[in-house]
Amino acid sequence: MKIGVPKEIKNNENRVALVPGGVRQLIADGHEVYVETKAGVGVGISDEDFINAGAKILPTAKDVFDTAKMIIKVKEPQQVEIDMLGPEHILYTYLHLAADKPQTEGLMKSGCTAIAYETIQPADGSLPLLTPMSEVAGRMATQVGAMCLQKDRGGKGVLMGGVPGTPRAKVTVIGCGIAGTNSIKMAMGMGADVTAIDLSTKRLAELDDLFDNRITTLFSNIENIENSVINSDLVIGAVLVAGAKAPKLVTREMISKMEPGSVVVDIAVDQGGCIETCKPTTHENPTFLVDDVIHYCVANMPGAVARTSTYALTNVTLKYARFIAGQGVEETAMKDEAFKKGINIYKGDLVYEQIAKDLDLKYTPLPF
Repeated sequence: MKIGVPKEIKNNENRVALVPGGVRQLIADGHEVYVETKAGVGVGISDEDFINAGAKILPTAKDVFDTAKMIIKVKEPQQVEIDMLGPEHILYTYLHLAADKPQTEGLMKSGCTAIAYETIQPADGSLPLLTPMSEVAGRMATQVGAMCLQKDRGGKGVLMGGVPGTPRAKVTVIGCGIAGTNSIKMAMGMGADVTAIDLSTKRLAELDDLFDNRITTLFSNIENIENSVINSDLVIGAVLVAGAKAPKLVTREMISKMEPGSVVVDIAVDQGGCIETCKPTTHENPTFLVDDVIHYCVANMPGAVARTSTYALTNVTLKYARFIAGQGVEETAMKDEAFKKGINIYKGDLVYEQIAKDLDLKYTPLPF
């Protein structure tokens, strides 16, 4: 199969979908790999590195799309990329369609088959291709939240761990999956006073055990969320419902009762956000104010640590790239139920039921 890797064009997105090691493996499997020039420059991978691994370098994204059957990316296609997709293409990338009707309709119109990293899901409920980026985003959320609390960044001027004789920053993490747990780890490491909120009492018990009862764990309900948010210096929203829009758990009213200079970070922004006042931002302009509360809502947070993120991501995406290239989408899906859940668009039809419900679009079951 001819496999293409275009340069990412989303704002400040420096990751690349394949590293030279992945190229070598696909070449060894008997495939051809075409990489857009300078696709890896943001993570220190040169065209020469790709050439040495066996790839062919093409001058433009259009050349890549025109040449390759499977397009491997990191972030959802931008409109100019959607316009280059056709029925002959297999798109393999993060999509996050549940909060993006224009993208979904564009992919349907293209007639392509689109596989989303974030909805490939084994029977145990895990999301193996989302996990490494959730780990990165969770750790970054605490890091950027701590920075935004600084007075020179517009925050209230609170140090996460305080110093002897002063209070520590109060941090609330809502949603304690992979991203939320990594946010907690970082906040604990910085010495903050941490409250974790989740719907699963089993998960709360695991967190109590993991952190040796050094955090406060609360069941997710309106009262607990409201009280915690109002009294926090930093709130991290990390709620995920696989393949669906995130529920709005933090309301505008709660935000309005926070102290001026407080900070909220919404990791769930690419799924619509779990904080009502959230709207997607970019690394170029990452924050905005609502009721004097700083909002950090960058939709591709791991792009800021592109080198770490690229290698962590490609460690988990290569497996299915090899399956798709080697045996096709249909055969892979029939052999692997986890992969089957990753198919969001099949030959122009929307085949993921929850996304269809969220966007009020026609759902078509997979024919296999």
